[in-house]
Amino acid sequence: MLRKLTRALFRRPAAVADNASEDAAAAHAVKPLTGGRSANMQDLDLSSATIIERQDHRISRRGISPNALKVLYRFNEAGFHAFLVGGGVRDLLLQNSPKDFDISTNATPEDIKQLFRNARIIGRRFKIVHLSFGREIIEVTTFRAHHTVANEFDTDDSRQGIRGLDSAHSTGGMILRDNVYGSINEDALRRDFTVNALYYTINQFIIIDFAKGMDDLNDRLIRIIGDPETRYREDPVRLLRAIRFAAKLDFTIEASTRAPMDRLAYLLESISPARLFDESIKLFTGGCAEATFAVLRQFKVADYLFKATLDSTSDPASPASRLLTLALRNTDTRLAAGKSVTPAFLYAAMLWPPLQDALKAANADNPPGLVDLQDAASNVIMEQLQRTAIPRRFTTAMREIWEMQCRLKPRSRRSVETILAHPRFRAGYDFLLLREEAGEDLGGLGQWWTDMQSADRSLQETMLAELDKRGPKKSKRRKPRRQDNNL
Repeated sequence: MLRKLTRALFRRPAAVADNASEDAAAAHAVKPLTGGRSANMQDLDLSSATIIERQDHRISRRGISPNALKVLYRFNEAGFHAFLVGGGVRDLLLQNSPKDFDISTNATPEDIKQLFRNARIIGRRFKIVHLSFGREIIEVTTFRAHHTVANEFDTDDSRQGIRGLDSAHSTGGMILRDNVYGSINEDALRRDFTVNALYYTINQFIIIDFAKGMDDLNDRLIRIIGDPETRYREDPVRLLRAIRFAAKLDFTIEASTRAPMDRLAYLLESISPARLFDESIKLFTGGCAEATFAVLRQFKVADYLFKATLDSTSDPASPASRLLTLALRNTDTRLAAGKSVTPAFLYAAMLWPPLQDALKAANADNPPGLVDLQDAASNVIMEQLQRTAIPRRFTTAMREIWEMQCRLKPRSRRSVETILAHPRFRAGYDFLLLREEAGEDLGGLGQWWTDMQSADRSLQETMLAELDKRGPKKSKRRKPRRQDNNL
């Protein structure tokens, strides 16, 4: 009897039943906080919203991650309101495949932690809860509210004073703490762009639109919610997000949203290099790196990310510019094929043009050697670190890819065998091919290494023997002249 009662209380809806992971099972084995009363849409004030009925939109549960659906149903069973929101809803409406699914709810992070055993609260500026289902993470946030500037700190003040505060701003308008919770109405207007402020619910399967996001989606516009300058000052990274979404979706940035962007580009100086690195990776790993860089060039914010690269690629016909374009295009191709990309290779291509300029300036008359390249690489990386942080594991890989360009000149059997065994050989070889495709005259070096890898052992031996013949002959050591002790 007890077993039947337990099953009745905690059974999952048939619409989302599948082979659940252990994490999913744990998420459902929690007692509802509200005695089992399901969330009721009548509890919400939707008088200012536009409701798009199920038959009037394209979203189907078949396009939503099963784990995201489980989370939505679990919140609903526990008496909380929960909505799919952000890029997931936007991409489903555009008939694209969402990269991830975010959920917004009236449950606090502590409520979520109690409701889901697989929950982890992260973030200080704004608390976010990650629900882990194997390799998939569902991001859950609590409805945010507008809050007055009760705690204001000077831009140069220590951040020690804001610990434990739920609300804090800098004197420049940047939000330092944003953990004041409110209603769905307030949450919608706190979001960045109208097309990201659409809420989908499994309760009646409707879409709720508080900011005319559907109109902008149909008109293919990126429009910021509220006063653009105020919103950019609250979080300057929104400048980069506007560019990223415009490039990714092939949308136009709405006029008033675009107007202050160049004037406020300097606000990115207040963002930590570590966060700018993360944002730069998002810019170029969304599947449209080539288009994103083209859009980025149109704005002054680009100077706060890749000033040296922009200066070195002002001539689009130069080999350096073409190499960067090919590297970005190759990134898009790999992602489209479901392959991985590494920030090390991406940054190696991004900083190759300024590295070449630095080598030319230091060695105008002589071809640069390995030591010259290493010195120039240090200087270029140090300059870039002033703008975007790059983790050491990536800078180490970048250096190895660059150094491999010198080492890939075959000199002897021993050097070839050493290079082929190098863990960074493949990345260095791919980079070499990009250089040749971009127009650099490397004397057929790429083809030589292609042949070396594809040849059978007999042909490889012939190629290596040719190297040994061309290599410098060892000079015979002169015997020391015998001393005549009789003199």
